Amino acid sequence: MHKFLIIDDHPLFREAIQLVIQSVYPKAEMHEAASVDAAIEVISGQRRGYDLALLDLSMPGTKGFDGLLMIRSRFPRLPILMISGLDDQGVVREALSYGISGFASKSAKKAELAQAVQKVIGGSVYLPDGYESGATSSGRPENLELIARLSSLTSQQMRVLKMLRQGKFNKEIAHELDVGETTVKAHISGILRKLNVLSRTQAVIETSKINFNQILDEDAGHQH
Repeated sequence: MHKFLIIDDHPLFREAIQLVIQSVYPKAEMHEAASVDAAIEVISGQRRGYDLALLDLSMPGTKGFDGLLMIRSRFPRLPILMISGLDDQGVVREALSYGISGFASKSAKKAELAQAVQKVIGGSVYLPDGYESGATSSGRPENLELIARLSSLTSQQMRVLKMLRQGKFNKEIAHELDVGETTVKAHISGILRKLNVLSRTQAVIETSKINFNQILDEDAGHQH
């Protein structure tokens, strides 16, 4: 029996995805999470892992690909099918570089989403119609190494790195995470060691190469 986790903050969309899954796997076990933090909690509490997580890219409390990276860093073996309203080639390409198992558009028909689920469960990578897979052949190998390093960070280190990228000081980070400044310094030391960089500034510069937010920010700019 297949086991699915649907991660989306909209109850109606979670319900729609459940119907899609039931159409191809009538006996599937399905769980839901309305936020990335809730999803991490749910996955952590499972004895047997999920066969597939279906994740919305735009989740509350996360920006860009942060939500995906938080889940990916904690559960590197979990197959993830990303379903997003943002489906231009740049976003798909960036998402694929983080090792997801497929990408489907929220505007896709039910039959197409069902096909995406089946394909990923079957071990293939699903890409939306019209996506030029050749675009990935120019993939940036130096980023893959950095992504591998990022996946070794703990979830708390990921949060600290996210705040470093936002330009926050140790005191602000400590306040937000409700920990002491010495704990924050220890997290930063761990981040620098794992990313193989010498300073927090270098950590921010290196991770900015991955372009977590730029594509989405540009897309949001086009919509205004």
